[in-house]
Amino acid sequence: MKKGKLRLLAMVSLIAMLALSACNSSDGGKAGETKKEDYDHLSILTGGAQGTYYPLGGSFADFITKESGIQTTAEVSQASAANMIDLKEGAAEMAFVQTDIAYYASEGELMFEDEVIDEVSAIGSLYPETVQLVTVENSGITSIEDLKGKKVSVGAIGSGTEANAKQLLEIHGLSMDDIDAQNLDFGESTDSIQSGQIDAAFVTGGTPTGAVEALNAVAKVFIVPIEDAKADELIEKYPYYAKEVIPSGTYGSTADTNAVSVGAMLVVQNELPEDLVYEITKAIYDNAPSLTHDKGKYIKAETGLDGIGIKVHPGAQKYFDEVNGK
Repeated sequence: MKKGKLRLLAMVSLIAMLALSACNSSDGGKAGETKKEDYDHLSILTGGAQGTYYPLGGSFADFITKESGIQTTAEVSQASAANMIDLKEGAAEMAFVQTDIAYYASEGELMFEDEVIDEVSAIGSLYPETVQLVTVENSGITSIEDLKGKKVSVGAIGSGTEANAKQLLEIHGLSMDDIDAQNLDFGESTDSIQSGQIDAAFVTGGTPTGAVEALNAVAKVFIVPIEDAKADELIEKYPYYAKEVIPSGTYGSTADTNAVSVGAMLVVQNELPEDLVYEITKAIYDNAPSLTHDKGKYIKAETGLDGIGIKVHPGAQKYFDEVNGK
């Protein structure tokens, strides 16, 4: 009888342990959560080597390596839309994206139709990304309407730049069918303008953009302005845009140029542990004043949550709550 009771007690204990384990997995999954110690390397997906993301990504990687003790590197990529997919598939831990693209991904819209990406959350917003229509002064192109029938780079297929190009063309009564669209990255675009293979290119990035500066070194760059009324029309239909002014002196210009912009932000895989994302966020925003890139002055903790249309990672939220006194 005694042995039978012991066996019964052991079986009851085992069932209780299994039930408790199941509960823990279902109500938070703590048994499967990653820890900082699980990571010996982190990757930040950026964009093309001649864009704005890549040099900033290199600086961020240095900051994170020093703050977290985990070796971090910046990787060249196909930029926003591809970065969201790569994070979903586990190809990297962090990425630069445009705020509009992150929103499309979270809602399953446009290039993410029927493919909602909810495995990614925000670290924080960074700076405005200006949608620049780049050409040279002797091209004869002075308005978006002048693009009809011209060879125009609209960025990589499915990229944020391509979405921006479609929307700006639409507001001006044009579509991709009205131009000879070329899917080139920023460096290829400006090289092709220089060689005369294309007439203009859409470039969405922080100004000054390296590829456009390189073109201006050998040819007189002209950034096609956006009329106020058209900017208003664009913003009314797509409210994630904002009016922007490219200041006089940029690319050698002698006057301010009216433009529109979206935001640049940094995103992270949801599965990264809260303490690690806290350190990543702290590393970036605490060290932003030391950045030599012109966009460093925009990266501030007090505006780090502005314009974000997706959920914020708890580790990043903890940092912003602390520095903003919440």
